[in-house]
Amino acid sequence: MLAGGPPCQTFTVAGSGAGRKALDDVLKFVDRMTARVDREQIVSDLANLDDERTGLVLEPLRWILEAIDVQKMPYEAIVLEQVPAVLPVWEAYARALQNEGYSVDFGLLLTEAYGVPQTRKRAVLVARRGEHDVKLPASTHRTYRKGVPRDAGDASKEPWRTMGDVIERGTPFEVISNYGTGGDPKLRGRRTSSQPSATVTGKIRRNRVVSLAGAELDRFNHSEAGRLQTFPADYPWSGRDIGQQIGNAVPPRLAMHVLSAAFGWSPPSEDLLAKLDSWHRLPEQAATTADDGVLVRA
Repeated sequence: MLAGGPPCQTFTVAGSGAGRKALDDVLKFVDRMTARVDREQIVSDLANLDDERTGLVLEPLRWILEAIDVQKMPYEAIVLEQVPAVLPVWEAYARALQNEGYSVDFGLLLTEAYGVPQTRKRAVLVARRGEHDVKLPASTHRTYRKGVPRDAGDASKEPWRTMGDVIERGTPFEVISNYGTGGDPKLRGRRTSSQPSATVTGKIRRNRVVSLAGAELDRFNHSEAGRLQTFPADYPWSGRDIGQQIGNAVPPRLAMHVLSAAFGWSPPSEDLLAKLDSWHRLPEQAATTADDGVLVRA
């Protein structure tokens, strides 16, 4: 299978916006690639984009087509994730993949709707080779709305999870975002521990953590930041810029739901998902850390 999330810097609202401005050009490149326009010509034309990172959103399609045309071994399943601004690109991918014999679904998923204690919106595409009833995963938890109680809404779904559900600090706390809100850089977003976290980014260490009385507390450590993404508290982070690794990651809870949907499996049970709460390194599983900080498990 192919699973990936191309770099988002030029598409995210926190980035330069070059990708969003070049969206029409990117969509045309999708059509050209699926029409098998000469690869060298496409590479030459991509070099004319204002930011070369924008073209990286097309790399998964290149690998998909090469697997079909060159390797003669198409991927059985495909999962792609990106920031919401990339949804039109995934829509173009969906048309292309359907023409290549895949069943596809795509859309925006809200992480708190899958038990992640964080509000994070992501554009997701799932595809499977052949004729299948491919659907994005159904939500298991209620969506978060400011001012709406946890127990309000669809009674068939679990309440959204809070920061306090996964971070043990003994007393309630409030997080003051490093980012502005509502277009005002001076108006900092605020969430209490009885709410889900705002989107975890690579700069999470810049967010202040205070008591409800306003006293400064220790900022989130790597373990706590990882828990907001649903990584185990003892997950062995390593290498450079761990904060960025955490912020860039797909929350494992969401990933398990999406992968199950891509392969047509039943949704993961709560018992299985609960195993994410602890990292178990079994004796027969060797683990080494490469020079680049990537944990390799056999």
